Amino acid sequence: MLIGDGESPHLLKWARALQPRVRLWAISSRGFAPGWELLLPDAQRLALNTAPDHGGGNVALIKQLPRIGNWLAAVDADWLHAHYLTSHGTMAWAAKLGWRLRAQIAGSAWGSDILVTPTRGGGWRWLTSKALRSCAITTSDSVYMADRMRELGAGEVMTFPFGLEAMPKQNAKKQPWLCFANRGLEPIYRPQRVIGAFARIAAVQPEAKLVVANDGSLRAELEADVAARGLTDRISFVGRLDAAAQAAHYARSTWFLSMPESDSVSVSVLEAMAHGCVPLLSELPANRELIGDSARGLIVGAVEDLPARMAALDTARLAVVNRDWVAAHGLFEPHVQRFLTRLRELSAA
Repeated sequence: MLIGDGESPHLLKWARALQPRVRLWAISSRGFAPGWELLLPDAQRLALNTAPDHGGGNVALIKQLPRIGNWLAAVDADWLHAHYLTSHGTMAWAAKLGWRLRAQIAGSAWGSDILVTPTRGGGWRWLTSKALRSCAITTSDSVYMADRMRELGAGEVMTFPFGLEAMPKQNAKKQPWLCFANRGLEPIYRPQRVIGAFARIAAVQPEAKLVVANDGSLRAELEADVAARGLTDRISFVGRLDAAAQAAHYARSTWFLSMPESDSVSVSVLEAMAHGCVPLLSELPANRELIGDSARGLIVGAVEDLPARMAALDTARLAVVNRDWVAAHGLFEPHVQRFLTRLRELSAA
């Protein structure tokens, strides 16, 4: 039983990987995005249609607990696989306790549920720890986050990237100073830093351009900032993109900018690297895991010397290095199989 946000492409990706291998059901705190109907019939999906706050204030979701518990009791799953520990992990252990379910719980951490929420106060830390301790096994997509999970009380943690389903084809010529950014336009992703870093690049490289995909609460503010800097003709805001359009931008871009204040291993960065982009990342432990000691990209602190550091890199060579690294370390399917093998071992114990 998957328990998570059915409107998230990440949960749908898990479902695509699991559906051929197990008897699968799913509960979504919201609705289900297009694509789920190809995997699971309506009878095997429960949409709660709430609007969960990943910061933790999920009163509407808590009110759905009787509905969740009754449905889980009827399905009688072997495993409840909760995605995002603060909200959906809490619902899993509460339902297991309240309805005396035989199911074991597996929990997959997504990033801010471990790296941000527990820092907001003792109550949030207790809730996160409770969810982690209720899990027979958890997954993390970075060594750094796995360490934090153990500090909060997690037992067994499997660490693997939430990687790509397949390697993309190489079918476009790179534009040397074309930059791409596609993280959410929300404070946690610090898109202002992306704009500031690119402004420094643009001041030195006349041909540099930046495409900003995705959307969020800061978009209007960012567009005004770009206009004030006189960069409207060099920075394009293209909104949310489908997978094909996003792949086309990755394929043409030489550089990928991602500068959040908190992050685990980002799928977007893995996608960019698989397309041969060179990542420019904020100073975070998980980002260093991704690119090594500047072996596959750059950690960006102060931006004054950024154009010179970029110019010193052999981007054609790094495009090959990054693709090879993702092919070796960043594909999802082998890790899902390893995860399921471990669930079967735990079920038999």
